[in-house]
Parts: sequence; C-alpha cells; structure tokens
Amino acid sequence: MPFARVLFVLLLTSVSCFARAQEPQPAGLFFSISLPDQSGKNVALAEYRGKPLIVNFWARWCIPCREEIPELRAVAQAQRAQGAKGLTVLGIGLENNVPNVQEFIKAYEMDYPLLFAQSQGIELMKTLGNSKAGLPFTVFIDRKGMIVGHKLGRISRSQLDAAVAVLLQ
Repeated sequence: MPFARVLFVLLLTSVSCFARAQEPQPAGLFFSISLPDQSGKNVALAEYRGKPLIVNFWARWCIPCREEIPELRAVAQAQRAQGAKGLTVLGIGLENNVPNVQEFIKAYEMDYPLLFAQSQGIELMKTLGNSKAGLPFTVFIDRKGMIVGHKLGRISRSQLDAAVAVLLQ
C-alpha cells in the first residue's frame, strides 16, 4: 500500500466514524443523477466523472457542517490553483428551499460548486456509505469513479490534506 494511502487511512481512522472499504467501491449511482445548482439549473453529476472528488453533504442547521466549511473552502481554493491537476470539492446541501440558502452561502463564502439534493439527499448518502444518514458526511471518489473512503462527522484540515494526497496520486 503506497505511503500516502497508509497516511490517509491512519489520519482518518484516528477519528471516530470513518469508514474505509476493504476495497474501493464504485460510485456509479452518484454519477447517474442530476441535482439543481444555486440557480435551479439541473447539473448531471456525470459531468464530474473522471475527476477526483471530495463530496461534502451539509445543511444550514448542522453546526459541525458550519465548522468545516472554511477547511473545505481552503482546500477548494488550493486545488483551483492547481488547475486540471487538482481535484474538485463539491458541496451537496440537504436543503429544500434553495433561495433561502443564498444568504448562508454568501456568509460562509462557499465558493466551490454547490448542488442541492433536496428529497434525494438521504438516499444518496445511504448509497455512498452513510447508513445513519447523519451530517456532515464527506465522500472521497477517485478518478476511476471509486469511493476510496468516507467520513461521518466534522472533517479536519489534516484529514482533508491526507485525502487530497491519496486522490491525486
């Protein structure tokens, strides 16, 4: 197992609620749906196929979600600077009223791609490994479309950095 992957596993397993499949699992269902963006336009998740992804499920009312947004934003900004070599941080809000979320997005400076799962959110999280349907929930998907890990609960910057190292190898 490459050193970066070992480091990733060690960092994430040191925090409760991390699960890593013995073998990466396909994220096929994830890429088969479409979700609305901030403007209400449906975006096919297939557009993200072939890109390493950090997919973060969140909601306005979730305090740990609010706490991790600055870390996700920092990783997203650093990866944008890498251009095509980087990965994408994708936020999926479990929100039904997208217009009411705009002020929250602005206040938290969420400048990475955001989509809204609305009623599909709970089932989508369950298919990605979150049987408890808790928040926040972060999934790591590699370029091959395989789920290489996920984390239920607040994620730290060191855990995100470890995930980036694995996803970009």
